[in-house]
Amino acid sequence: MKYNPDIIKSNRKTVQLELRADGKLVVRAPKRMPYREIEEYVNSNEKWIERALSKHKTLYGEPLPVYTDEELAQITAFAKAIIPQRVEYYANLLGVTYGKISIRHPKTRWGSCSAEGNLSFSCLLSQMPLEVLDSVVVHELCHRKHMNHSKRFYEEILRVMPDYFEREKWLKSNGKRYSGRLP
Repeated sequence: MKYNPDIIKSNRKTVQLELRADGKLVVRAPKRMPYREIEEYVNSNEKWIERALSKHKTLYGEPLPVYTDEELAQITAFAKAIIPQRVEYYANLLGVTYGKISIRHPKTRWGSCSAEGNLSFSCLLSQMPLEVLDSVVVHELCHRKHMNHSKRFYEEILRVMPDYFEREKWLKSNGKRYSGRLP
């Protein structure tokens, strides 16, 4: 099949095409529909698919990279080498402590801070400009003082990083390009 869609079969009566935000084509089909018929349906809707892909490219740019397990392991190793150093530096600057640091590859968050002070970061931050990585580190460390997004929380961030909102804007605009599709 030309578009290599994800096929999801369920208790439904009709076929539906969907282009997800990550650029992946999804076909939702009835459980008993033969693969051959699904392929015919996709091929008969080629114009819709091409228009959707074109619109997606306009909105989101080129398709996201797909990381292999090996690439993800290398990215994670690099992140484990750099992120703890950045956390230690900014924790000292902010005068806060923290618990464990976890480096993972979540699909939706760049970082988090638990009530116990454990920090978790996406390994993919290590692929971004250091200023952007630092802004996520500072954001999570400031949760050690304020476990919310109050005015005082942002005042604390701006005390050590006056250009925080520019960095956050960059992350919102460009982060998707770095996130890729995880295996």
